[in-house]
Amino acid sequence: MVEEDGLCFSYTKTKIPLFIFFKNARMVFKMDELGVEISQIALPAALALTADPIASLVDTAFIGQIGPIELAAVGVSIALFNQVSRIAIFPLVSVTTSFVAEEDAVAEVSSEQQELGSLESNNCTNESKELLPQSDSGKSVKAETSSFSVESSKPQRRSIPSASSALVIGAILGLLQAIFLISLAKPLLNYMGVKPDSTMLPPAQKYLTLRSLGAPAVLLSLAMQGIFRGFKDTKTPLYATVAGDVTNIILDPILIFVFRLGVSGAAIAHVISQYLISIILFWRLIQLVNLLPPSMKDLKFGRFLKNGFLLLMRVIAVTFCVTLAASMAARLGPTPMAAFQVCLQVWLATSLLADGLAVAGQAILASAFAKNDFERATSTASRVLQLGFVLGLVLCFMLGFGLKFAARLFTKDVDVLNLITIGIPFVALTQPINALAFVFDGINFGASDFAYSAFSMVMVAVVSILCLLFLSSHYGFIGIWVALTIYMSLRAFAGFWRIGTGTGPWSFLRS
Repeated sequence: MVEEDGLCFSYTKTKIPLFIFFKNARMVFKMDELGVEISQIALPAALALTADPIASLVDTAFIGQIGPIELAAVGVSIALFNQVSRIAIFPLVSVTTSFVAEEDAVAEVSSEQQELGSLESNNCTNESKELLPQSDSGKSVKAETSSFSVESSKPQRRSIPSASSALVIGAILGLLQAIFLISLAKPLLNYMGVKPDSTMLPPAQKYLTLRSLGAPAVLLSLAMQGIFRGFKDTKTPLYATVAGDVTNIILDPILIFVFRLGVSGAAIAHVISQYLISIILFWRLIQLVNLLPPSMKDLKFGRFLKNGFLLLMRVIAVTFCVTLAASMAARLGPTPMAAFQVCLQVWLATSLLADGLAVAGQAILASAFAKNDFERATSTASRVLQLGFVLGLVLCFMLGFGLKFAARLFTKDVDVLNLITIGIPFVALTQPINALAFVFDGINFGASDFAYSAFSMVMVAVVSILCLLFLSSHYGFIGIWVALTIYMSLRAFAGFWRIGTGTGPWSFLRS
């Protein structure tokens, strides 16, 4: 009977990859070795990922005290800056995390093999020494052993070529982004629905121009976060991010109200915080990694560019959907845009909590696939998906009951508050879907399934954009949120389909 059960399980596991989603579901909260590793990576990563949106929420809350026009203007600028940043950031960070995790895993295996070989060699040497006179040779053996211990105890910086590549690419992309946003601020805002005669244009252009000065710091800091994630170290980015965002929160009221700089003060505070984060991360990184590779060939820019281009396609598709939604809201006027900005920031900030699980899944999976440890890959994918769904349910209840009261922290305008109330059901009920969509992204990246992630997202974007154009033109504010719900549902389904059918890197589930 046991053998039959075993055969039955083997058959089910082989023929129905879909069952991976339910594997060891009873152990979802168990703090075994895998559970501890996921929590140690996911919790700090989630806090670090949500820190920047929370800082933007703080900006939004302070600026909301100035007036609804300034709130709407900054909302458009933040949406534009974030979406343009994602075009550069997302491919860079995702590729960096996977490549660093793979290189670190390979280096770890190589180091273990070298240590094993060294121990075997020492054992052979000791055995041969026993056959010789012990007076002088014994001292030499002790001296050699002592010398070996001192050498091995010295901390050595890791040689990870992908880390150096990420920093070079991040610096270049950051400078290009700053030049692009500063020189084209007005036409970009016009595209977002802020017309030349709009009262939102002056504060929006001022905020966007100043905040763009921090683009190089944003790209560099997030590239370094990708490196630390590859090392499964998410605490260092958390400490740096918290230090920067606390600085931002302290400077906001001082620059906005004390020095009467208004929206310019909010932008300056944010830029200072980003450069502080970059300095902290770089100081820590140079202690761990040798950032000067032996030659330019070791940087492997071709590998970065190939996979980065695939993810660039994906990010452009994602960016276009969210940016178009913000543009549609801006065309409805300052009041709908202000309400949409609050709902969107809350929607993204809470959903990014699931990105912590995605980071954990990506780092562990990249290491597991590099070692061909498919059992660990399967267990990791199952656990992070189950935890993601539970997290989504918790966020759903929290936002459903709490956002109506929290909305007053962002604005006192009655009309804006009424529209926020309409958006609350969409923000709350989509949380489980959003959580799964983010976790699926991390799983695909951990498996280096970049091509599928790119092409499936393009298909999702095409359908979502059509829905957004139709629904927003016919149903206004509500139509925009219905379209965003469809968009996130399709993203989750694309990830579900890949693993559930056992295709691509998951074909081992059917073998």
